[in-house]
Amino acid sequence: MAELRQRAAVEMEATIDSIGDDLLHNVLSRLPALACANAACVNRSWNLIITSLLSLPNLSSALSINPSLQDAVHEAVDKVLSKPVRPQFAIASIGPTFSLQQAHQLITGKLGSRIPIITLISQGIFGCNAVNDEFEEVQWQFIENDEAHPDHGNENHGVLLTVGFFPGLKVSLIPLLSKTQGTQALMIDELVRNIRECSSSVSGSASPVAILLFSDHETDMKPVLQKLDYAFCPETVIVGEGGSQFLYQGEAAGNHSNDAEYSSAAVALSFLRDTGNPPAGVGETQFHVVLAPGIAQIGPTYKSVAVKERPRDFSTWLTAKREAQVESLDGLTMLDQIYDEFGGDLYCSALYIGVSKRRKCSIGKERASWIYLQEFHEVLRGDEEYLYVNGVGIRSGDSFQFYLANANATRDSCNNASNNLTCLKRDLDHQNAGRSTSNNVNSKKKSVFGCIMFSCCGRGEFFLQPILDCSPFMENFPEITFSGTFSAAEIARGDLSPYGPVSEEHSSLRCCLHVYSTVYLIMSYTPASPST
Repeated sequence: MAELRQRAAVEMEATIDSIGDDLLHNVLSRLPALACANAACVNRSWNLIITSLLSLPNLSSALSINPSLQDAVHEAVDKVLSKPVRPQFAIASIGPTFSLQQAHQLITGKLGSRIPIITLISQGIFGCNAVNDEFEEVQWQFIENDEAHPDHGNENHGVLLTVGFFPGLKVSLIPLLSKTQGTQALMIDELVRNIRECSSSVSGSASPVAILLFSDHETDMKPVLQKLDYAFCPETVIVGEGGSQFLYQGEAAGNHSNDAEYSSAAVALSFLRDTGNPPAGVGETQFHVVLAPGIAQIGPTYKSVAVKERPRDFSTWLTAKREAQVESLDGLTMLDQIYDEFGGDLYCSALYIGVSKRRKCSIGKERASWIYLQEFHEVLRGDEEYLYVNGVGIRSGDSFQFYLANANATRDSCNNASNNLTCLKRDLDHQNAGRSTSNNVNSKKKSVFGCIMFSCCGRGEFFLQPILDCSPFMENFPEITFSGTFSAAEIARGDLSPYGPVSEEHSSLRCCLHVYSTVYLIMSYTPASPST
């Protein structure tokens, strides 16, 4: 009997080995992640194929709107792990009905403790449904008293899980800490130093390839983004979501990450080029950012005259004057001027001022340098004394213009984003044509393999079609992994060019925190050439 079993095992192995590599590759590529890992232990041939499968770029995402937290997590995890993947990181967004602590524990329990995981409460989610594979968009209603609105509470559930593997990159999780006792202070310089040190140790460069940033809803991200934009080279991509509650796991850098005197105000996923010991044949992962702003510039340029900061209610009172005029204008006069120039829709839309700022910036004891930036402040109201705006950080002498969020600006920005993505696709096709001609290897094509989108929760007010912001990517890159969240603030490092023509005076201005906007973070991969 033992001889028969041994003979049968040998015959089965011979049969398996007789399958061609292409067919075996096709079969193994359909295995779920766990089964794929087990299959790698069968023999050397299988191990080589699975190793090659797990070395490919991968962004896998799935959402579930199951009202049970346990079932929703189970459905999302099973879907993202239904194909071979070796997760380097995971981002989970949940509805406000679910417990953030329980959701984080369930997700980390299923994915393990070795990878960075961020779990956050978002304003809404969109992506591929784990049950029926259909694209779905869910935006939640945040109500202070859910018990008085049980119907809304029942609808405010859902889980979106995204895991990724980016060849040639390492991922590090680094929190922005804040002192919890006495006067609260963000430890921004320490965040920059930790990112620099981590990046230098992995890539030899102090600047990462990209940073995904998620902040607490009580954190003012303007000074944080000022220093991040100043500290890292222009090629470093910085995007993310502001204004959410979050938990994270990972080997966090810093000496105070487990200290009770400090809390995490934000957390950064840093993507670092692995130049130390990269696997043979690994290509290059790249990030592309497309910004679709939802506000348009209106009216003349003003210069602030008298400025009063109100830290208690996080607001600023100011007067201003128009260029080439001497007299100061109060808030009511400025709003009336804008109203006269723009028309009656002004008071039905969200109004902001974009303030141009020239500031000195430094990290630690480094020599300070000048930076030029534009930041948006929401207009609260105006009277015969002041214009009242949200936020602090405005100084006398800063120039500003009014910006209006409305349907036309939002729709135009969506069309521009579609054009930009079409140009990106055309550029990739052009590069691939050149590679195919020179190498005659079609498998060495540069391709987009995923996109994460951050969209303002207020943009939906201007759209009759709920998925209009998703269409620019879906139309240009169908069947590519695409998911994202609705947020209260959109982070995207860049200049003012997405807002329209920029004057020479404003050509050097930087802007990192946006309102009523959508940010597309597109990932592409260029395989290594045969010579490499």
